[in-house]
Amino acid sequence: MKETDRLLFNKAVFNRPDDSNKGTLGSLLCICGSYGMAGAAIMAGKAALRCGIGLLKIAVPKSIYPVCATNILESVYYPLEETSNGVISSKNTDFLLEMCEKSSAVVIGCGLSVCDDTKNLVQSVITNCEKPLVIDADALNCICNKPEILKNLKAPAIITPHPGEMARLLHSTPKTVNSNRENTAINFAKKFGVVTVLKGAGTIIASPDGEVYINHTGNSGMATGGSGDVLSGIIGSLLAQGASPINAAAAGVFLHGTIGDLAAEKLGKISMLPTDMIDMIPTAYLKLI
Repeated sequence: MKETDRLLFNKAVFNRPDDSNKGTLGSLLCICGSYGMAGAAIMAGKAALRCGIGLLKIAVPKSIYPVCATNILESVYYPLEETSNGVISSKNTDFLLEMCEKSSAVVIGCGLSVCDDTKNLVQSVITNCEKPLVIDADALNCICNKPEILKNLKAPAIITPHPGEMARLLHSTPKTVNSNRENTAINFAKKFGVVTVLKGAGTIIASPDGEVYINHTGNSGMATGGSGDVLSGIIGSLLAQGASPINAAAAGVFLHGTIGDLAAEKLGKISMLPTDMIDMIPTAYLKLI
């Protein structure tokens, strides 16, 4: 097992020639958010932008579009039909699959909510999308009763579960997951053919072909709601810009921990926020590249 480091991070960063334009720097579609969970979509989107994506596209329920658009001016938005509970309706599935194919990569799950509509949407994206995927949070919760659907992927995918989400996928417990983190991530990656990022202190990143990394950046100040959304945006951005799934995942985790350490150094572990981490991304890039 290898450790994530600065060299690995640089391997995943897209070269930006002087004649670059937004069309050559990748496009990322984020299918995220629900009523009451606008922040998840905002944090994932802001993190993706700070990591250099050429074009960000965010698909959210209509009800939270004004909040998102006020907080991220640089994104293209797809305000979607929603259920009575403010969740993306499965009626949008065909449209979203079309938008997936017009993107370089897709992030799905941050703040999505779990209901019949989102379960149907997530399953459709997993089985039909032909662009690389980052599957996080509620998208994982949407398939916890049938994780074998991951074997039907048409494109490479990265999953980013915390121990609770991994436990649900395995019908186990967080304690059991944490008792053997390395083998849990390795075995899941091999069985289901997805790059697996098992989050927590000493995040494990495992690929289906047996490549494994452990990350030692980061601190307990990151243990707050929203940190995972930031990570999904970072990984999705690197993936959309051309990094391989394992490099995007491992480098994204390394960067995520680095910005957490920078935020803790400036603000302290108790008071730092995920949004403070996003603000540290430019400093981290200047430091690491």
